[in-house]
Amino acid sequence: MAQFLFEADLRGLLKLDTLIPNAPPARWQCKAKESGPRPSPVSVSPMKLANRSHSSSKTLSKTPGKSGSRIQSTPTKAVGDCYIPKHSTMQMEMANFLLSKENDPAEDSPTKKEQQKAWAANLNGFDVEEAKILHLSGNPENAPEGYQNNLKVLYSQKMAPGSSKKNSRYIPSKPDRVLDAPEMFNDYYLNLVDWSSQNFLAVALDDTVYLWNHATREIIPLLQMEHPDVYISSASWIKEGDYLAVGTSSAENQLWDIEQQKRLRNMTSHCGCVGTLSWNSCILSSDAQTGHIHHHDVRVAEHHVATLAGHTHEVCGLKWSLDGRYLASAGIDSLANVWPCTQFGDGDFAPLQTFTQLQGAVKVSLAWCPWQMNVLATGGGTNDRHVRIWNVCSGACLSAVDTRSQVSSILWSTTYKELVSGHGFAQNQLIIWKYPRMNKVAELQAHTDRILNLTMSPDGTAVASAAADETVQVWSCFEMDPIKKKEKQKANSAKSSILHQSIR
Repeated sequence: MAQFLFEADLRGLLKLDTLIPNAPPARWQCKAKESGPRPSPVSVSPMKLANRSHSSSKTLSKTPGKSGSRIQSTPTKAVGDCYIPKHSTMQMEMANFLLSKENDPAEDSPTKKEQQKAWAANLNGFDVEEAKILHLSGNPENAPEGYQNNLKVLYSQKMAPGSSKKNSRYIPSKPDRVLDAPEMFNDYYLNLVDWSSQNFLAVALDDTVYLWNHATREIIPLLQMEHPDVYISSASWIKEGDYLAVGTSSAENQLWDIEQQKRLRNMTSHCGCVGTLSWNSCILSSDAQTGHIHHHDVRVAEHHVATLAGHTHEVCGLKWSLDGRYLASAGIDSLANVWPCTQFGDGDFAPLQTFTQLQGAVKVSLAWCPWQMNVLATGGGTNDRHVRIWNVCSGACLSAVDTRSQVSSILWSTTYKELVSGHGFAQNQLIIWKYPRMNKVAELQAHTDRILNLTMSPDGTAVASAAADETVQVWSCFEMDPIKKKEKQKANSAKSSILHQSIR
């Protein structure tokens, strides 16, 4: 009997049309009791009351992506408990757009497209379709007649060797060849190596001068002093490379023919060691410990043709410019003078420029720029340590850089707008500088003692450094670009063929 009663109660609960016995009051009934007596239904419109008094209402809604409709039963709610959601303006516009898009056809008619295009042109002032950034519509249009692009001139120029283009060439950090140089004097004021235009490297070791053929790697002993107490103090090749001038500790200037390997003449005018020599055509200039510079004309018997007196102490550096217009001299009196090339003979000669900003330099190195004939580079010794670039016409210092070590020698590159400096204490290194900013391109370290002299190969690609560690090391500092090298070889071969035809 109890089982039948339970089933009857369960059927009654499943029926939504009848009231659930012993159920808690509805939410709207609780609110109605709390808010007090309801207003009289007389004031409500019969139509509105009838719409709200339905036991249930059916809402028709479309299911996205499916055809047909779905009927949902919504429980009846009291008038005071009716919920109407609030929608923003953006949501209403989006809903309107979606409804209109569903009801519109898939493609707009041509008339409507033309109308939209006309509206866009009136509003924007141009057609949007024709104003795209990337417009791949075929070949580019030709420029109008007479039009010139100024940027084309700027970006089509070739980069100069000394420009800001990034350096991409390979500079070996180790020397290509190391030559033993026993008994080389560790004297800061002597100039014991020089490279000829015929590719012979002259090295002075004590009382003997050796020639090293860079092409064949052959070593030739050229001369030896007759007196055991006399040593070689300087060596310098003439421009053509067939004669070698040798300065000795006995105040002699000797001239040697390398083909016949014999001495041509012996010139004496100084009273002390000849530490440096420099050629200007057939004029050989030599220094003296008294501070005087002598000019020798090697073609005449009376070889001493002029004397320059501009230093109060020993002269340790002499360099003629490549065009032969100026002679630069440096001494241990911390002075660097620039002398004009005047008619040699008796008379007083005054320097064109005198540079005194060397701050007590013990030795000054000199080098002339090969592409700017009025630019001179000087390097200071232990007390100065600076590399300075000078304009000898105006006397202005163009740039100065502190190398933080004594500068023993300087060379300009003929292949790049760069220069290399040799140093002593404390790193004993070679430094390649980019001109005119004087930025470091490379730093080469292999010597164990201070570098005394630097000299460059005739093609301008290699540098030989003589040091107090009794070695001569050959470095590939300025290797030429392969394309430029081929062009130079073709030009040289063309010149030689023309010369051969003219001789015939």
